Amino acid sequence: MPIHESQLRYMEYIHRENDDRHHTDAEDAYQYDLLRMGDERAVEESIKMFSSSLPGHLSDDELRNYKYRFVASIALASRAAIRGGLSSERSLNISDLFIQQMDRLSTVEEVKTLHAEMFAFYVKEMRQIRQEHIYSKPVTQCIGYIENHLHEPIRVAELAELVGRSQTYLSTLFKKETGQTISGYVLVRRIEAAENMLKFSGFSYAEIAAILSFSSQSHFIRVFKQETGYTPREYRNKFFASPEEAAAARAIIPK
Repeated sequence: MPIHESQLRYMEYIHRENDDRHHTDAEDAYQYDLLRMGDERAVEESIKMFSSSLPGHLSDDELRNYKYRFVASIALASRAAIRGGLSSERSLNISDLFIQQMDRLSTVEEVKTLHAEMFAFYVKEMRQIRQEHIYSKPVTQCIGYIENHLHEPIRVAELAELVGRSQTYLSTLFKKETGQTISGYVLVRRIEAAENMLKFSGFSYAEIAAILSFSSQSHFIRVFKQETGYTPREYRNKFFASPEEAAAARAIIPK
Protein backbone atom coordinates (compact mmCIF):
# COMPACT_ATOMS: atom_id res chain seq x y z
CA MET A 1 0.00 0.00 0.00
CA PRO A 2 1.55 3.37 -0.99
CA ILE A 3 1.99 6.07 1.61
CA HIS A 4 -0.21 9.15 1.40
CA GLU A 5 0.67 12.82 1.53
CA SER A 6 -1.43 13.13 4.68
CA GLN A 7 0.85 10.62 6.44
CA LEU A 8 3.93 12.63 5.52
CA ARG A 9 2.37 15.88 6.65
CA TYR A 10 1.30 14.34 9.95
CA MET A 11 4.83 13.05 10.58
CA GLU A 12 6.26 16.49 9.79
CA TYR A 13 3.77 18.03 12.22
CA ILE A 14 4.72 15.61 15.02
CA HIS A 15 8.42 16.29 14.51
CA ARG A 16 7.85 20.05 14.57
CA GLU A 17 5.76 19.84 17.72
CA ASN A 18 8.39 17.70 19.47
CA ASP A 19 11.28 19.77 18.08
CA ASP A 20 12.67 16.59 16.50
CA ARG A 21 14.86 16.37 13.47
CA HIS A 22 16.93 13.82 11.60
CA HIS A 23 20.67 14.24 11.35
CA THR A 24 21.73 16.24 8.33
CA ASP A 25 23.34 14.45 5.39
CA ALA A 26 26.67 16.03 6.40
CA GLU A 27 26.43 14.62 9.93
CA ASP A 28 25.55 11.19 8.59
CA ALA A 29 28.21 11.18 5.87
CA TYR A 30 31.14 11.94 8.19
CA GLN A 31 31.35 8.40 9.57
CA TYR A 32 31.39 6.90 6.07
CA ASP A 33 34.02 9.38 4.90
CA LEU A 34 36.24 8.30 7.81
CA LEU A 35 35.59 4.64 6.99
CA ARG A 36 36.52 5.16 3.35
CA MET A 37 39.83 6.68 4.43
CA GLY A 38 40.56 3.82 6.84
CA ASP A 39 40.41 6.21 9.77
CA GLU A 40 39.79 4.46 13.10
CA ARG A 41 37.72 7.42 14.27
CA ALA A 42 34.97 6.00 12.04
CA VAL A 43 34.20 3.37 14.68
CA GLU A 44 33.74 5.92 17.46
CA GLU A 45 31.66 8.13 15.18
CA SER A 46 29.46 5.19 14.16
CA ILE A 47 28.83 4.26 17.80
CA LYS A 48 27.81 7.85 18.53
CA MET A 49 25.48 8.00 15.54
CA PHE A 50 23.93 4.59 16.15
CA SER A 51 23.19 5.58 19.77
CA SER A 52 21.97 9.08 18.91
CA SER A 53 18.83 10.42 20.55
CA LEU A 54 17.63 11.88 17.24
CA PRO A 55 14.65 10.18 15.59
CA GLY A 56 14.61 7.48 12.97
CA HIS A 57 11.61 5.33 13.78
CA LEU A 58 11.21 2.35 11.41
CA SER A 59 9.32 -0.12 13.58
CA ASP A 60 7.40 -0.15 16.85
CA ASP A 61 9.43 -3.21 17.81
CA GLU A 62 12.71 -1.89 19.25
CA LEU A 63 14.86 -4.83 18.17
CA ARG A 64 13.46 -4.80 14.64
CA ASN A 65 13.94 -1.04 14.57
CA TYR A 66 17.67 -1.44 15.24
CA LYS A 67 17.99 -4.28 12.77
CA TYR A 68 16.47 -2.16 10.01
CA ARG A 69 18.92 0.63 10.84
CA PHE A 70 21.78 -1.85 10.80
CA VAL A 71 20.87 -2.90 7.25
CA ALA A 72 20.63 0.73 6.11
CA SER A 73 23.97 1.53 7.74
CA ILE A 74 25.90 -1.39 6.28
CA ALA A 75 24.51 -0.62 2.82
CA LEU A 76 26.12 2.83 3.00
CA ALA A 77 29.28 1.44 4.62
CA SER A 78 29.77 -1.11 1.84
CA ARG A 79 29.33 1.57 -0.82
CA ALA A 80 31.80 3.85 0.93
CA ALA A 81 34.33 1.02 1.00
CA ILE A 82 33.83 0.37 -2.71
CA ARG A 83 34.39 4.05 -3.45
CA GLY A 84 37.56 3.82 -1.38
CA GLY A 85 38.98 1.02 -3.53
CA LEU A 86 37.65 -2.21 -2.01
CA SER A 87 36.39 -4.60 -4.68
CA SER A 88 32.61 -4.55 -4.95
CA GLU A 89 32.40 -8.34 -4.65
CA ARG A 90 34.43 -8.41 -1.42
CA SER A 91 32.59 -5.44 0.05
CA LEU A 92 29.17 -6.91 -0.67
CA ASN A 93 30.21 -10.34 0.62
CA ILE A 94 31.29 -8.69 3.89
CA SER A 95 27.92 -6.95 4.01
CA ASP A 96 26.03 -10.19 3.42
CA LEU A 97 27.92 -12.03 6.16
CA PHE A 98 27.35 -9.29 8.73
CA ILE A 99 23.65 -9.08 7.88
CA GLN A 100 23.38 -12.85 8.31
CA GLN A 101 25.00 -12.54 11.75
CA MET A 102 22.73 -9.65 12.65
CA ASP A 103 19.65 -11.61 11.64
CA ARG A 104 20.41 -14.21 14.33
CA LEU A 105 20.74 -11.68 17.17
CA SER A 106 18.06 -11.38 19.82
CA THR A 107 18.87 -8.17 21.74
CA VAL A 108 19.41 -4.52 20.90
CA GLU A 109 22.78 -4.48 22.66
CA GLU A 110 23.99 -7.34 20.49
CA VAL A 111 22.99 -5.40 17.37
CA LYS A 112 24.81 -2.30 18.62
CA THR A 113 27.95 -4.32 19.34
CA LEU A 114 27.88 -5.98 15.94
CA HIS A 115 27.38 -2.61 14.26
CA ALA A 116 30.59 -1.30 15.85
CA GLU A 117 32.40 -4.50 14.86
CA MET A 118 31.18 -4.09 11.30
CA PHE A 119 32.61 -0.58 11.10
CA ALA A 120 35.90 -1.75 12.60
CA PHE A 121 36.11 -4.56 10.03
CA TYR A 122 35.58 -2.20 7.09
CA VAL A 123 38.10 0.29 8.51
CA LYS A 124 40.69 -2.49 8.74
CA GLU A 125 39.99 -3.43 5.13
CA MET A 126 40.47 0.16 3.99
CA ARG A 127 43.66 0.62 5.98
CA GLN A 128 45.06 -2.52 4.42
CA ILE A 129 44.30 -1.22 0.93
CA ARG A 130 46.10 2.02 1.68
CA GLN A 131 49.09 0.13 3.04
CA GLU A 132 49.43 -2.32 0.16
CA HIS A 133 52.58 -0.51 -0.84
CA ILE A 134 55.34 -1.04 1.71
CA TYR A 135 56.55 2.37 2.79
CA SER A 136 59.41 3.33 5.05
CA LYS A 137 58.64 4.44 8.57
CA PRO A 138 59.02 8.20 7.84
CA VAL A 139 56.64 8.02 4.86
CA THR A 140 54.14 5.87 6.78
CA GLN A 141 54.20 8.40 9.64
CA CYS A 142 53.61 11.24 7.19
CA ILE A 143 50.68 9.50 5.51
CA GLY A 144 49.09 8.78 8.89
CA TYR A 145 49.48 12.40 9.95
CA ILE A 146 48.07 13.71 6.67
CA GLU A 147 45.04 11.41 6.84
CA ASN A 148 44.16 12.78 10.28
CA HIS A 149 44.85 16.47 9.60
CA LEU A 150 43.20 17.20 6.26
CA HIS A 151 41.18 19.97 7.90
CA GLU A 152 44.33 21.83 8.95
CA PRO A 153 47.22 23.45 7.07
CA ILE A 154 49.92 20.79 6.49
CA ARG A 155 53.50 21.97 6.00
CA VAL A 156 56.50 19.95 4.95
CA ALA A 157 58.51 21.52 7.76
CA GLU A 158 56.10 20.14 10.36
CA LEU A 159 56.20 16.68 8.80
CA ALA A 160 60.00 16.75 8.69
CA GLU A 161 60.10 17.64 12.37
CA LEU A 162 57.59 14.90 13.13
CA VAL A 163 59.73 12.17 11.54
CA GLY A 164 63.12 13.63 12.48
CA ARG A 165 64.39 14.15 8.92
CA SER A 166 65.33 17.18 6.84
CA GLN A 167 62.71 18.65 4.54
CA THR A 168 64.79 17.85 1.46
CA TYR A 169 65.37 14.23 2.49
CA LEU A 170 61.72 13.69 3.39
CA SER A 171 60.41 15.27 0.18
CA THR A 172 62.71 13.12 -1.94
CA LEU A 173 61.85 9.95 -0.03
CA PHE A 174 58.10 10.59 -0.16
CA LYS A 175 58.17 11.18 -3.93
CA LYS A 176 60.32 8.09 -4.50
CA GLU A 177 58.03 5.77 -2.53
CA THR A 178 54.57 7.13 -3.37
CA GLY A 179 55.14 8.65 -6.79
CA GLN A 180 53.68 11.92 -5.53
CA THR A 181 55.02 15.03 -3.89
CA ILE A 182 53.84 15.66 -0.35
CA SER A 183 51.75 18.63 -1.45
CA GLY A 184 50.33 16.58 -4.33
CA TYR A 185 49.33 13.76 -1.98
CA VAL A 186 47.66 16.21 0.41
CA LEU A 187 45.76 17.78 -2.48
CA VAL A 188 44.49 14.41 -3.75
CA ARG A 189 43.25 13.45 -0.30
CA ARG A 190 41.49 16.81 0.13
CA ILE A 191 39.81 16.50 -3.25
CA GLU A 192 38.57 13.02 -2.27
CA ALA A 193 37.12 14.49 0.94
CA ALA A 194 35.56 17.35 -1.02
CA GLU A 195 33.92 14.87 -3.41
CA ASN A 196 32.32 13.11 -0.47
CA MET A 197 31.07 16.38 1.02
CA LEU A 198 29.61 17.46 -2.31
CA LYS A 199 27.82 14.13 -2.71
CA PHE A 200 26.44 13.73 0.80
CA SER A 201 26.23 17.15 2.44
CA GLY A 202 24.62 20.51 1.96
CA PHE A 203 27.77 22.46 2.75
CA SER A 204 28.33 25.46 0.49
CA TYR A 205 31.44 25.62 -1.67
CA ALA A 206 32.86 28.32 0.61
CA GLU A 207 32.30 26.11 3.67
CA ILE A 208 33.98 23.12 2.02
CA ALA A 209 36.92 25.30 1.01
CA ALA A 210 37.31 26.53 4.59
CA ILE A 211 36.87 23.09 6.20
CA LEU A 212 39.53 21.55 3.96
CA SER A 213 41.97 24.46 4.33
CA PHE A 214 41.87 25.78 0.77
CA SER A 215 43.00 29.40 0.66
CA SER A 216 39.69 30.61 -0.78
CA GLN A 217 36.50 29.46 -2.45
CA SER A 218 37.85 30.44 -5.87
CA HIS A 219 41.04 28.46 -5.22
CA PHE A 220 38.99 25.41 -4.24
CA ILE A 221 36.79 25.67 -7.34
CA ARG A 222 39.79 26.08 -9.65
CA VAL A 223 41.73 23.15 -8.16
CA PHE A 224 38.66 20.90 -8.00
CA LYS A 225 38.02 21.52 -11.71
CA GLN A 226 41.66 20.74 -12.56
CA GLU A 227 41.63 17.46 -10.59
CA THR A 228 38.19 16.07 -11.47
CA GLY A 229 37.17 17.74 -14.71
CA TYR A 230 34.06 19.14 -12.99
CA THR A 231 33.32 22.33 -11.17
CA PRO A 232 31.99 21.68 -7.65
CA ARG A 233 28.52 22.68 -8.87
CA GLU A 234 28.68 20.26 -11.81
CA TYR A 235 29.98 17.47 -9.57
CA ARG A 236 27.21 17.97 -7.00
CA ASN A 237 24.53 18.10 -9.68
CA LYS A 238 25.81 14.87 -11.24
CA PHE A 239 26.67 12.78 -8.18
CA PHE A 240 24.60 14.10 -5.25
CA ALA A 241 23.16 11.25 -3.16
CA SER A 242 19.90 9.83 -4.40
CA PRO A 243 16.78 10.21 -2.26
CA GLU A 244 17.10 6.52 -1.41
CA GLU A 245 20.69 6.95 -0.13
CA ALA A 246 19.74 10.05 1.83
CA ALA A 247 16.74 8.27 3.36
CA ALA A 248 18.88 5.26 4.25
CA ALA A 249 21.43 7.50 5.90
CA ARG A 250 18.77 9.21 8.00
CA ALA A 251 17.19 5.87 8.86
CA ILE A 252 20.19 4.63 10.83
CA ILE A 253 19.64 7.20 13.57
CA PRO A 254 17.84 5.67 16.58
CA LYS A 255 15.05 7.33 18.48
